[in-house]
Amino acid sequence: MWLYIFINFAKVIKRLIYQNLNYCIEAIANMVDVISAFMRGLEKPLILWLISQGPRHGYELIKEFKRLTGQKLKPGTLYPLLYHLENEGFVASEWIKKGRRDLKYYRLTEKGKDLLIKVRSLFSESIRGVISDLLNETKKE
Repeated sequence: MWLYIFINFAKVIKRLIYQNLNYCIEAIANMVDVISAFMRGLEKPLILWLISQGPRHGYELIKEFKRLTGQKLKPGTLYPLLYHLENEGFVASEWIKKGRRDLKYYRLTEKGKDLLIKVRSLFSESIRGVISDLLNETKKE
């Protein structure tokens, strides 16, 4: 009799554990989706800013993006963006030979610098305040 009660109790506990585990997995997946969407929104301005720091090739941009954000930037995201920026006249590219390899370096044009100024203006004091609050920084008075 006690064995039967214990086995049924164990089954109920096991079911509760699986339900809570599934809930936790779903919550984590939703959190990852939010973080991923946030990072996708920062990809373009960050790439533009990285190029503004000096001419860079694609792989270098991918490495720097990972270093700065901890997130992987896929080539399938980066290169279409670079082609678009180049077609619109925001960046210019130049092939440079490094050892046995030819690397395509991107640099900002004047039009690209103007775009970066506009992007920076979007990050005005009000948005900086929100980001500061998000990062849990104390306000300096």
